Amino acid sequence: MSTALVVLSAFLASAVEAVEALTIVLAVGTTRHWRSALVGVAAALGALAVVVAALGPALTLVPIDALRVVVGALLLVFGLQWLRKAVMRSSGLKALHDEDAAYASEVAEARQAATVERDGLDWYAFTVSFKGVFLEGLEVAFIVITFGSAHHAVGWVALGAAVAVVVVASAGAAVHHPLSRVPENSLKFVVGIMLTGFGTFWGGEGVGVNWPGNDAALPVVIVFVAVVALGLVRLYRRPTSVGHYESAKAA
Repeated sequence: MSTALVVLSAFLASAVEAVEALTIVLAVGTTRHWRSALVGVAAALGALAVVVAALGPALTLVPIDALRVVVGALLLVFGLQWLRKAVMRSSGLKALHDEDAAYASEVAEARQAATVERDGLDWYAFTVSFKGVFLEGLEVAFIVITFGSAHHAVGWVALGAAVAVVVVASAGAAVHHPLSRVPENSLKFVVGIMLTGFGTFWGGEGVGVNWPGNDAALPVVIVFVAVVALGLVRLYRRPTSVGHYESAKAA
């Protein structure tokens, strides 16, 4: 059960980050120079591979209890960050994220930016694509490494993340448009809940908490986090006007 939840969490988190990276690459690729944008994507993926290759084996040398504390802390950092934004958006305290608006903003900036070409590359398109893919992918890399190391399922977690990236990239290549119909705000809420739940569970194990039923307690922890999050949404809910979407690039 917990392995399936781990893989599902990695898949959903990777899908969300891939959608945001796709929006950036599409904007600079269609507006500026496709080859430069794709070279930036390839360079970012290469840099991420180096990060995973460096950190993955290093974590296997950490004692299991210390590893669970480290993994739990990292997941709580990511999970609570996502969950805080999701609660604020769902309650109307923060504008909903809109990929169409983010795409329009990226296109406008790309058109206004000066053209600097060298070695056959548009360096604005390269740099923006590299930065977008690397930063979005870095969160995915940490999630894959931490989930896989703590649950001894690196292969399954990496497969879930890879499938999500391939699905999103294929959809983007087919439609050549941001995937604005993906329920990104809802996905971020779910992922925030799951990351926070896993972080609480594994961090607790690391400091000596004996969860009733061992792994069977994990779904209960996740449900508890979900109930608290939904309760906060209800507590802070404000009337939200139609069309109240976030046009900035914030995730």
